[in-house]
Amino acid sequence: MRVVIVTESFPPDVNGVAHCALQTARHLAARGHEPLVVAPATPAGPTSDAAAPCPVVRVPSLPLPGYPQVRVALPGRRLAQAVAEHRAELVHLAGPFVLGVRAMAAAHRLRVPAVAVYQTDLAGYARTYVGAGEGAAWRRIRAVHSAADRTLAPSTAARHDLEAHGVPRVRLWPRGVDAVRFRPERRCELLRAELAPRGELIVGYVGRLAPEKHVELLARVCGLDGVRVVVVGDGPSETALRGALPGAVFLGRRTGDELARIFASLDVFVHTGPYETFCQTVQEAMASGVPVIAPAAGGPLDLVAHGSTGLLVPPGDPDAVRDAVWALTADPALRAAYGSAGRAAVAGRSWEAVGDLLVEHYAEVLHARAAGVAA
Repeated sequence: MRVVIVTESFPPDVNGVAHCALQTARHLAARGHEPLVVAPATPAGPTSDAAAPCPVVRVPSLPLPGYPQVRVALPGRRLAQAVAEHRAELVHLAGPFVLGVRAMAAAHRLRVPAVAVYQTDLAGYARTYVGAGEGAAWRRIRAVHSAADRTLAPSTAARHDLEAHGVPRVRLWPRGVDAVRFRPERRCELLRAELAPRGELIVGYVGRLAPEKHVELLARVCGLDGVRVVVVGDGPSETALRGALPGAVFLGRRTGDELARIFASLDVFVHTGPYETFCQTVQEAMASGVPVIAPAAGGPLDLVAHGSTGLLVPPGDPDAVRDAVWALTADPALRAAYGSAGRAAVAGRSWEAVGDLLVEHYAEVLHARAAGVAA
């Protein structure tokens, strides 16, 4: 199968869209398919794609004002040419926003079926950044995804949101996790001693440091006796968060085995953002055998079994976050039980299994398109 993956972000970017697009390309190539990735150009230049599992076409882009880690693709013919020259049988739209909209138009012109993967809560971002515009965001989401042959939602909550706002042909497609890389055995006592030299309980956050993540909710956790907050990631909110989280350790962006070692060395993982359509870092913490605290909203509702693998708290409630951390601080046996149950819960969620489900979605879309053409 010849597939063009059009993504708004791709490594070396570090985010959910980029990671999922990379894993999709890897799986397709490993299964004998012929993927091509189209993504915005990055300052790293062409050398950043040397380790990619398939050819990558970069289109000109500019950094988003105020958030330079996000690149916005510029108009041009390169995208449509790439789809045509690859002789695509299907176009995979990863988190369509700007580049994805143009890819959808190109797919229609070329009569190529398109599968759109919903990954970003644009309405939540509009509420966070401008305090308005949710209606406009949903109109854009509905327009883009309604044009696709199928929309894939990463969680039950995301699927319900899409259907409630009039998006048709929505199916569920979750995300995989690398349970070989992320595993409890990577726990490192030397790292723990470096992060918490007085033996404090280590509470970690991993992700972008941006307003929509609400990492400032950890401020009251920083005030707990015997607790050390560790923050992994970068983004536009970093300077403000350094002031808001006294005593916290900021490690910056970490990836690969180094990130896995950090995850496994935590005592508790806390995710604070209420707008996650999935939340990959929750899965990585669970695979690492670490109990999770997350908001009872969006993707975490599918991932965290409250009272079994972790705790779900009301979104945006700093007291609830603090109290949940304190409850786990006082009960090492409960932390161990949650961590063990979390590891078991993700055992079957490999990227291989999830990738095969994706290929099944592709096959169904191609079959339906062929049947429609024949009719």
